[in-house]
Amino acid sequence: MAVRAEELGCAVEMPSDPPEGSVGASAEEVNKHNLPVVILLGWAGCKDQYLMKYSTIYLKKGCIVIRYTAPWRLVFFSESMGIRSLQNLAKKLLELLFAYKMEMKPLLFHVFSNGGVMLYRYIVELLHTHRQFQHLRVVGTVFDSAPGRKNLRGGLRALSVVLESTNVYVKYFLLLTFAVLVVTLRILLYPLTRFIHESHYDAMLKQPSSWPELYLYSRADGVILASDVENMIQGRRQQQVPVKAVDFVNSGHVSHLRAHPALYVTHCISFMYSCLDSLK
Repeated sequence: MAVRAEELGCAVEMPSDPPEGSVGASAEEVNKHNLPVVILLGWAGCKDQYLMKYSTIYLKKGCIVIRYTAPWRLVFFSESMGIRSLQNLAKKLLELLFAYKMEMKPLLFHVFSNGGVMLYRYIVELLHTHRQFQHLRVVGTVFDSAPGRKNLRGGLRALSVVLESTNVYVKYFLLLTFAVLVVTLRILLYPLTRFIHESHYDAMLKQPSSWPELYLYSRADGVILASDVENMIQGRRQQQVPVKAVDFVNSGHVSHLRAHPALYVTHCISFMYSCLDSLK
């Protein structure tokens, strides 16, 4: 089983210590929630050591955590060209639940930036169209600094961070290539290319899922515009999806936990328990 996780490049972590607040509690109190498997989908270029900080939030409560970040080359280039390169990775990630015999447990997704959203988009499609996955039970999704659309400046900023240690000539060549792809295929020709490969933002607006969603964002985000997140919130609410939203106001892109640790953890755990309570 571990080999499959390693082949995919993801981490599966089991809680080792008794859940927080369980000391001295009865077995009935500890097990009153069928705790979910939490799947963290990292932002493009995210290192596992960064995602581990988010794992801790859920591990302390007794949850199993799966961490995965899609390769940045696929996020920035393949998907920009309309190649559904992340679709197969999404399928393998869901198959991992069966390999670890977790398919009967509730699932909670925690999705970061557009890199995580791109992968999540295909996961949602598979959950609704693939027979093997249709019985999987998602209880909710947390969106951190996502989703955004057609923000070329923000995309270039994100890619620039990923390429920080790359040779300067290679870096600027890749940035230029990315800009040309986005402007050509995702802006100028999008009225045509959307019939071949709809943008992830537009697909998310129309996705058929109805489980609760929590949006954690900030007006100070230099990569994902707050207006894009708020437009998504409005669209999902119009589809009668239970939505909660928190504007951290002054924290940067995927930096809300670092800037507001206590508040961030409170919102995530409160949302998780509210999703589980809705199953009763």
